[in-house]
Amino acid sequence: MAGGKKSIVILGGGTGGTLTANKLRKAYPRELVDISVVDRSDGHCYQPGLLFVPFGKGKSKDLVRTRSAQFRAGISYLDSEIDRVEAAKNRVYLKDGRELSYDVLVIATGARLIPEETEGLLGPGWMEKVFTFYEPEGADALASALKAFDEGTIVVNIVDMPIKCPVAPLEFAFLADSYFKDRGIREKIRLVFVTPLDGAFTKPYASQHLGRMLTERGIELVTEFNTAEVDGTAGRLVSYDGREVGFDLGVVIPLHGGAEYVGRSPGLGDELDFVLTDEHTLQAKAFPNVFVIGDATNVTASKAGSVAHFQGEVLVENIQHYLAGEPLEEAFDGHANCFVESGSGKALLIDFNYEVEPLPGRYPSTIGLPLLKESRINHWGKVLFERFYWHGLLPGRSVPGIGARMPLSGKIGVPVRERSV
Repeated sequence: MAGGKKSIVILGGGTGGTLTANKLRKAYPRELVDISVVDRSDGHCYQPGLLFVPFGKGKSKDLVRTRSAQFRAGISYLDSEIDRVEAAKNRVYLKDGRELSYDVLVIATGARLIPEETEGLLGPGWMEKVFTFYEPEGADALASALKAFDEGTIVVNIVDMPIKCPVAPLEFAFLADSYFKDRGIREKIRLVFVTPLDGAFTKPYASQHLGRMLTERGIELVTEFNTAEVDGTAGRLVSYDGREVGFDLGVVIPLHGGAEYVGRSPGLGDELDFVLTDEHTLQAKAFPNVFVIGDATNVTASKAGSVAHFQGEVLVENIQHYLAGEPLEEAFDGHANCFVESGSGKALLIDFNYEVEPLPGRYPSTIGLPLLKESRINHWGKVLFERFYWHGLLPGRSVPGIGARMPLSGKIGVPVRERSV
């Protein structure tokens, strides 16, 4: 690494930004590289835990820890909103007036909810009859609403894709079924899952499997429903083609976009403010010294914490290659895995990448957790993941036997061409 001391600036201190900062700090001594992280608040929320809050299994405040405390010594943390990036000048402008120059920029500012883009969503009924559990305030409010709900129709609606953790809305529907069964009033509750997709999930095989699970639980599935309006007063969703779905309580996952500053940064993002990113190297398409991780990218991998985990290994190695003047590795294969809570203390696990959809079998090898199969061990895997998140994933630690590339050995039905990879 020639040319003197380098500066790496990381925008965003969530999952991807934190693990990247910690991995880079471990890779480079302080005298060679300065590492700074910028985020607008010092509260780091364990977002997967928000799923359980509406069902009385915890409070959102207990999912939050001090962000700056998650970084290794030798990482500077700046608490500020970002105004814009001028990548052609290698500069970041903060809203408090500070300016940061960099040799390498990492964008890890995730995805944001933009409910204002859907007509009526923030109108009458918001946080009274219409909720989202994707933010702490909404999850807490929904807990109170569900506790008081004893009869009627609950609709779970995905406004549009992509969204953070694509399986979370399905998990909510499964947990709601279990929740009302435990209360002894399930027969009084109509559950409806409304999605813009043509099935329950984005991948065909898993979509069929998850669709059958909805049917078995008596949860209605409405597909190819593109939500144009949410009428909280009348209790109805209206699609662009004129179809309507009525509800007494609506659980809506709003449209997602990238961070707002991306739209103010020339050449950086797409129409939804996600950063244009090479799907294999994780380098920004327009600027060679800008790298992107997690939900901030426009790649077709799922916007899930596991993806940021797997991307982190490739990202850090490619930053090292870049600083050393070496070619980048096209090493990220879209690997994602997710525990899917299915209710009654069970969950299933899905594991997939850009080319191979979720299949049955075992993960990470022929001896491992069951794939596409409900089990209690998968449920406990999800529950215990929170501890790994804080003490393993965020610190940037490697997990023996689990790498960035999706393993094939434990899967059943992998195409022959893919088995040779």
